[in-house]
Amino acid sequence: MNDSDPALELAIGRGWTDDRAWELLTRLTELPHRMGGSSSERRAAEIVREALSDAGLETVRIDEFPMQHWERGTTEFAVLEGAADDADRIDRSFEAIALPYAPAGDVEGPLVDIGYGTPEEIEDADLRGGIAVASTMTPSGQRFVHRMEKFGHAVAAGAKAFVFGNHVPGQLPPTGALKFDAEAAVPGIGVSAETHDWLVDYAERGARARLRVDATTREDSSQNVHGTLGPETGAEVLLLAHYDAHDIGEGALDNGCGIATVVGATAVLAAIEDELECSVRIAGVGCEEIGLLGAEALADELDLESVRAVVNVDGAGRFRNLRALSHGTEALADLADDVTDAVGHPVVHEPDPHPFSDHWPFLRAGVPTLQLHSEPPAGEERGRGWGHTTADTRDKVDPRNLREHAVLTALLVHELTARDVPRIDVDELRERLRDQEYESGMRAAEMWPAEWS
Repeated sequence: MNDSDPALELAIGRGWTDDRAWELLTRLTELPHRMGGSSSERRAAEIVREALSDAGLETVRIDEFPMQHWERGTTEFAVLEGAADDADRIDRSFEAIALPYAPAGDVEGPLVDIGYGTPEEIEDADLRGGIAVASTMTPSGQRFVHRMEKFGHAVAAGAKAFVFGNHVPGQLPPTGALKFDAEAAVPGIGVSAETHDWLVDYAERGARARLRVDATTREDSSQNVHGTLGPETGAEVLLLAHYDAHDIGEGALDNGCGIATVVGATAVLAAIEDELECSVRIAGVGCEEIGLLGAEALADELDLESVRAVVNVDGAGRFRNLRALSHGTEALADLADDVTDAVGHPVVHEPDPHPFSDHWPFLRAGVPTLQLHSEPPAGEERGRGWGHTTADTRDKVDPRNLREHAVLTALLVHELTARDVPRIDVDELRERLRDQEYESGMRAAEMWPAEWS
């Protein structure tokens, strides 16, 4: 980095006082929701387009892509224990929400506690005809086990339905897609940590449960918002974030913070456009929460051989310190160190690749990817926290974090335009995911690339 670049220093200085990220976050969280394929998500795309244009991105366009739009109706869930004529029979209802792509259904069966829902726990349980109950958590010291993996293994083991129990207290049922862009085989619901505690008890007592889900899935469309800055050199850096969110809350942290950070970074990059050494494409993508669908559509549209690297802002802006996930590319980790060291900002590294965000369609094609996240305060539990619940609201966000991460994101992208980063060896990526024991889970979630066989 050039520490004495007047234009860059002026852009950074303006970034520290720029409130456009907070203003975008406010407009997005005022919407009813931003569920993929909905009219509210379409309105969010227009708001993002306006914000990017205002930040200095010219010729911003909106491109539609087809998708399966899931829409929730009502959900009912009750525990049943004892004979119908038993005076002490328990028939207890609990609050629950359907998980996206759950089919409509009316299911009754024994509750089966599968703990964290790891493959080993599911293998040890008898789920045939049962209703699987899993925690949102993953055991400490173990690689992350995604919700779709838990669901996929449970269904393969014979479960008739799936219950996802939050680990964060506060009467907050969590949501999250059961699979990507298609109706699931059996219903799934989310329940609070407090309900999950009861369900573990009832499962030990041999109780049964009944759940009814009303939901529909139909063909529809969503949209991506994108434009470019900088010179046309035949190469580009892609900076993206998803702007959609689940339909049960404001989606401030996930991923209102991410797209707001990108808009703030766009203003900095636009101010130093003449200094960029290759083109920068900036994109807000739709439908991440229900299948990385916008990122998939964008990857299909672009010439990936010309994409030098992808910076995926999913999680940045939430907390003070930056977490950089380099997905197996050491050069990107080094770049993050160079940039953050130069401005005295700490960064926490995670080198291992994972497939659970918008970088994935690019990473599996060999494009180096850097995901920018936030490091939670010391002692905070592992997991989503407020995300995917009704508590994901704007009051959880500090505008200072948005401004700071916007500047850092812009500096990283600026530096990326001047550096050559080696492509990913796809065979090595596949073996690395296998070494991390992701393969069985990705197959269960139908995410393992067919060409990897």
